[in-house]
Amino acid sequence: MTLLHELIDDAARRSADATAVSTTTESLTHGELARASAAAAAWLRGLGVRRGERVVIVAPSEIRVPVLAYAASRLGAPFALLHEQTRGRALAHVLDDAEPVLLVAADADARAAAAERGITAVPLADVPLTDVPLADVPPAAGTTATEAAAPVDAAATPLAVDPVCLIYTSGTTAAPKAVVSTHQQAVFAVHAIQSQLRYRPDDVVYCPLPLSFDYGLYQLFLGAASGAHIRLGLPAEVGPSLLRNVENAGATVLASVPAVAETLARLLRRAPGHRLRLRLLTNTGAAMAPQPLTELRTAVPTLRVQLMFGLTECKRAAINPPDADLDHPGTCGRALPGTEIFAAGPDGDRLPPGEIGELVVRGPNVMSGYWRRPELTALRFPLRDGLFPELRTGDHGWLDEEGYVHFVGRLDDIYKERGFRVSATEVEAAALRVAGVERAAVLPPADGRTAVLVVVGAIAPPQVLVAMRDEIEEFKVPRRCVVVPTLPLTRNGKVDRKELVTAVAEHV
Repeated sequence: MTLLHELIDDAARRSADATAVSTTTESLTHGELARASAAAAAWLRGLGVRRGERVVIVAPSEIRVPVLAYAASRLGAPFALLHEQTRGRALAHVLDDAEPVLLVAADADARAAAAERGITAVPLADVPLTDVPLADVPPAAGTTATEAAAPVDAAATPLAVDPVCLIYTSGTTAAPKAVVSTHQQAVFAVHAIQSQLRYRPDDVVYCPLPLSFDYGLYQLFLGAASGAHIRLGLPAEVGPSLLRNVENAGATVLASVPAVAETLARLLRRAPGHRLRLRLLTNTGAAMAPQPLTELRTAVPTLRVQLMFGLTECKRAAINPPDADLDHPGTCGRALPGTEIFAAGPDGDRLPPGEIGELVVRGPNVMSGYWRRPELTALRFPLRDGLFPELRTGDHGWLDEEGYVHFVGRLDDIYKERGFRVSATEVEAAALRVAGVERAAVLPPADGRTAVLVVVGAIAPPQVLVAMRDEIEEFKVPRRCVVVPTLPLTRNGKVDRKELVTAVAEHV
């Protein structure tokens, strides 16, 4: 099995009548999803989509998204899935960069932006959910019956080495860049991750993350690989109603980022007595503080936790065994089967256990590079000895003797304070160990100001800074602390640093 859509076809053969994906109002079984994606593939062909041509999707988390993803896979047409609120300059950048032949969007303004560039644009609601085999699908508009029924020639059949999707990710570059994933890389990553998380056919995986976030998107593929039911959460379901939604969904697995876990822990603290069926919580995207996990484990005795480390460029780099964070505090896992992670020095050579360096990932989970960014690809995906590709993650960390990864911080979150090198991630972790601090983020020095620690909690700034001296070296403690009601978050649940600068400025 090497093509992405073969995941859902195999699931349809194993458990055709089991629910594959659902929202509060709609659902598809594995069999229905496989057949609907076949119908949608014929529909895409009728709109002129061919192998190698890109399809951009701007959509909320709803059942037509996996239908479109698997349909594009069948045609060998790489898809780029964007958040439903992507518009304006951000959308224009993707349209100009990916040069798609088709845009499918729920938003009329997004469709208008595509039409201005001569790109065919259709409403998301037009995606057919026809539950019949491909051979029985009627011709799409503008396609003759003969053309629609004609077999796809060999040149139009995707190969495992063909791109299957472009995932746009932000970073230190001025504009989002697209990570290119091939079929075989994506399928390898799915099976490697599933071998560690072990989703079950009777699992209900609650996914409150946008599908434009690769962590959310891959829940769909993990569901197909395992036979599990993926329950898609919507943005409105992640706030105060999160506890009720997880309970009502009968969720057994929660795909989490720190903000989601912290919200659930807070809601359970305020409303004890809920009986959740959760057996597993996973986390990636940012380091997870111990306190929310302690509270969740107390409130949900059946819960086990698997912390992970990864990047869009390799999906997952490391996964902890269940509850390994208890025996190996501060770790975020060991390398996926068939892959490796090591810390490298400035010259790129491997460092021994215990020494901090840049984390490097090697294996079939490493993606192909960046779309139309040859210089950046050469920098982040260098060839060792001219032959062996590896991913320079841009993260600092070290490995212990057992191969567990200890994350220190991104290269760009290391700053100098009082002449010493300091990791913002380390400072944030120390702040979260202070009683009364619920969330924490550090703004490194910039524009003449020193580093600022921003926290959420019922505690005064001077108390935070004094207590921090018991957690880390005094020279690492920021000189200034600001308490805010909430930390601004991006659509993927990470701290929005730009908005945080504005919030801090209001406290001057």
